[in-house]
Amino acid sequence: MFTSCADPNSIEGLTWLLCYLTTGKHLLFYASFGVVLLLLAITAPAALAFGFGGAMAARSPFLPLRMIGKAYTAMVRGVPDIIFFLFVPIALDQGFEWLRHKVKCPDWTEPIRRGSDFVVCPAAKLPLSTSPQWVHESYGFAMAALAFSVVFGAFAANVIYGAMQAVPRAQIETAEAYGMTPRQGFWRILVPQMWTFALPGLSNLWMILIKATPLLFLLGVEDIVYWARELGGSKTSQYAYPHPDWRVWYFLALLAFYLGMTRLSEMVLGRLTGRLSRGQATLGGEMQRKAAR
Repeated sequence: MFTSCADPNSIEGLTWLLCYLTTGKHLLFYASFGVVLLLLAITAPAALAFGFGGAMAARSPFLPLRMIGKAYTAMVRGVPDIIFFLFVPIALDQGFEWLRHKVKCPDWTEPIRRGSDFVVCPAAKLPLSTSPQWVHESYGFAMAALAFSVVFGAFAANVIYGAMQAVPRAQIETAEAYGMTPRQGFWRILVPQMWTFALPGLSNLWMILIKATPLLFLLGVEDIVYWARELGGSKTSQYAYPHPDWRVWYFLALLAFYLGMTRLSEMVLGRLTGRLSRGQATLGGEMQRKAAR
């Protein structure tokens, strides 16, 4: 806040608005847009890695591994997303604390499960109660990002599995006829071609991931939805900057942000689809060949 904004009652008009939009809470609101972008930057490749691993497991000739891959995609896709978003952070947090409890407090005699409470020794808590606030916030964000990755990884696994099945079997047979091993055929023939078939489905998942980022608010992360509701709610004279209910304006700003993100994503994904379709025996590749005549 500027020094001239120390007494809101002495300013008015655009100066008041400038002072209001530069308060400490508003700076946190602006920083929360970076939190959303960071979540997307972390979750997208992590979910893609989960999805690729799940698709490979679902295609494995080893029965137990194949069952794990199919169970992962079926279970996550068959359960409402919000349940996994709430379950994964809690389950992983308690699992990590339980492992730390076994290592750091081997002489602990009291039960960990006490009804609905989960109690471990103070040294096993994650994060420690003595840790600074940024550690607690970073840990909560990491658990949220992992939950997003697990959920969207299952959807990505289903898309990638279908894309692998869409690659003509004759391509693999030709590779084998030229002396390639199954591993070489997979990485040099199947994987490069399957991205063309997977990209439309992965593009839709990316759009859904963008729209799902407000769920950070439900996971305890102070994201843009949290601050829009906090700052937009009516403020009375007990606050430094009183105002009526302005939530509609804050949420209109979020609307513009998300529409801009989706529009930019459509442009980038459209160019990427055209690049991957070039020379491929797909509808997009055929359209490119006809346009070049």
